[in-house]
Amino acid sequence: MTAEKQNMAVKMSQDSPKRAVASKTQFFKIASAALRDAWTDFVLSRQAMQCTKHTMAFYQKMLSGFLDWLEEQGITEPQQVTARHVRQYLAQFADKSDWYLNGKARAVRTLLRFWHREGYLPQPVTFEMPKIRQKRLPFLTAEQIQTVLAACGLREKALIMLFADSGLRISEVCNLNRCDVDITTGAVVVRQGKGRKDRLSAIGATTRRTLLAYMRTAPDQEDSAPLFQTRDGRRFSVSGLQSFFCRLSRKTGVKVSAHRLRRSFATLALQNGIDLVSLQLLLGHNSLETTRRYIQWLDSDLLEAHRASSPIDNLVKQSGRKK
Repeated sequence: MTAEKQNMAVKMSQDSPKRAVASKTQFFKIASAALRDAWTDFVLSRQAMQCTKHTMAFYQKMLSGFLDWLEEQGITEPQQVTARHVRQYLAQFADKSDWYLNGKARAVRTLLRFWHREGYLPQPVTFEMPKIRQKRLPFLTAEQIQTVLAACGLREKALIMLFADSGLRISEVCNLNRCDVDITTGAVVVRQGKGRKDRLSAIGATTRRTLLAYMRTAPDQEDSAPLFQTRDGRRFSVSGLQSFFCRLSRKTGVKVSAHRLRRSFATLALQNGIDLVSLQLLLGHNSLETTRRYIQWLDSDLLEAHRASSPIDNLVKQSGRKK
């Protein structure tokens, strides 16, 4: 090794501890930030990612209590948070629904991953996610939908039919304009749906006929006007539609909600032969797994499916044909 290379190696070995100390100092400078400052940084990062107001509300709802609880435990800096703290916090919600507990855990996991990635935590904080047990989620049968429709006026009937025939979310229906629906083809353009994504949905001929009859009576006939309007031509709000569903439920004795109608669409469309991939696209799901959770198999469907595909029955049939 030349003298020049030896001198370079000595210099690098001398600089290495300095760099390590500098890196460590930088970490502790970040990690010593107050808990609320680190939370503010997380919120700003989500805003920079252009998260929707619904996503921001989800984080606020699920994480504000977590921060309060950490402070009650005497934790003032992110680096003090451990997996044990997370488990203790989540254990308080053991009597809540699986979905609620899993939502809490997902929000906490997202926050802690951000803190580690940004240098607020020296090590990742990992914990076991609460499982979601498979349950039969409520939906309206075809008979129940007919009962509900029989109690509706024209506008309300058009609303129920659109929900049940398209599987749209309540906010998506509120945001529809008249020009978003092609009465001829049945195409429905969902603009800025969940996750700020546009997509295409559809409605059938029967729904289109009822919708067209209602659209002719709407106060505002402009293409840019809301599809569903109050009596003075204003757009329906989410809370306004929710109140409508509550009144309709009391009137008919059938519990109606936008989400139940969305699950009804998924279940009944599958019974009528739609494939899973098309159903996923119409519902606006990112994965088939989410779509599967929406599908409610009836006992009669399972029995019929087994009758058609019974391995032993088919063996016997094949054996009989060979003879």
